[in-house]
Amino acid sequence: MAQLGSIASLPMMLAFWAASALPALAQPARIGDPNDPLAPVMPVSLVPTFKDYPVAAVMASLLCLVVVIMALYGIRHFMFTMNRLTGVQRHPYIDISVASWPMITVFIAAHNEEKVVAGCIEALLNTDYPADRLKIIPVNDRSTDRTAQIIDGYVSRFPSRISPFHRKDGKAGKSAALKDALQFAEGDIAIIFDADYVPGRGLLKQLVAPFFDPEVGSVMGRVVPVNSGANLLTRMLDLERSAGYQVDQQARMNMNLMPQYGGTVGGVRLSAVEAVGGWHDDTLAEDTDITFRLMFNGWKTVYTNRSECYEEVPEEWSVRIKQVTRWAKGHNQVMARYLWKFATSPYLTLGQRVDGLLLLFVFVIPLVMLLGWGLALGLYFLNAGSLLSQVIPIFALMVYGTLGNFAAFFEIVVAVLIDGNRKRLRLLPFNLLGFFVSLFAISGAVWSLVLDGLLKREMVWDKTIRYREGEVK
Repeated sequence: MAQLGSIASLPMMLAFWAASALPALAQPARIGDPNDPLAPVMPVSLVPTFKDYPVAAVMASLLCLVVVIMALYGIRHFMFTMNRLTGVQRHPYIDISVASWPMITVFIAAHNEEKVVAGCIEALLNTDYPADRLKIIPVNDRSTDRTAQIIDGYVSRFPSRISPFHRKDGKAGKSAALKDALQFAEGDIAIIFDADYVPGRGLLKQLVAPFFDPEVGSVMGRVVPVNSGANLLTRMLDLERSAGYQVDQQARMNMNLMPQYGGTVGGVRLSAVEAVGGWHDDTLAEDTDITFRLMFNGWKTVYTNRSECYEEVPEEWSVRIKQVTRWAKGHNQVMARYLWKFATSPYLTLGQRVDGLLLLFVFVIPLVMLLGWGLALGLYFLNAGSLLSQVIPIFALMVYGTLGNFAAFFEIVVAVLIDGNRKRLRLLPFNLLGFFVSLFAISGAVWSLVLDGLLKREMVWDKTIRYREGEVK
């Protein structure tokens, strides 16, 4: 989502220029005989006023608000980028390698994952975490393919290490499946992976280490696409992931703001989850839900940038659109539920509160952009470009035109440079395509969520398709 504010200014600025270039509607009037060319002319202002054009005045005022909002998000991107470049980088728990490791339970969320679930189980069996303090629970949520047989094959070979949870009924969706499975956890720490993730040998220790701090309620590692070379879409998503984790998440960690638990490649303290109301299964974004509930109740979320794990990103636009739609609907559900509680929490600093509120609204920004574009075009056709000069200060236009236009791309550029692969920057212009697709997908998701509430429709979980070939014997 880093690109959402990236090109919003261009159509507006063109509309501003075109509207301002056209003649104003007001014309000079002659005193006396209007047909006498020698009659004196009474000067009339060529600049319309609010009184002259009330509808255009309202539209211009709304457009001014849109400009301010987008400038605010642009400044946010720019601050994160500069912090990642020049700020002090915080990795407070990364050096913990020898400890009395606690009992943990690792959950693998799986629904029709026959192509990938074996790879995740194999990787967890080869981890360097003490085997007697590790319980692996593959959560098979009503799969109709060979997922159950593959899981049971590993159970027969490693009965003391793997305890499967085959879920045959109940509410659909990952959040509901995990809620049912959490009751079988051993220990106070649950680490969660989606079935397509392949954790490295030392990843579990890196994710568990922050929990030695009793104030930590959740931990998040870095997600890296494993199929980034498949096609143009996966390469674009690789750039997006780099910016989101390498810059956004790490900058939030550096600035003690609000790193976000992402639902996989991370973990939660079960006693903290219970203290804030338990695991909710009535949302499409259980990760965002638990992040905000933990934060406004005083628990910390830690991001560990060096704890990398690999995922499959969508290789088809239709799959990508469904994924973004699910994220948007789930995120906006959380916004509607917790906006006021978060804004008034006594446990948050001012910076955490501002950052969290901006994060809550991030999946509403596409609608704000579309509104701004519509207002700008409407003012153009009303020939009210000169009216804009009365309500939008030049400084605001400058801030919006520079920071709002380029700040999200700053994040991508800096992330790629830090990762050390500069050739990927050649693909940066193509991210405009991804921006437009996400823009309309998220806008549609917002309207769909509104209709879900009005029509009392049940939430639908759209599973992400997997592409990995091959099965385990």
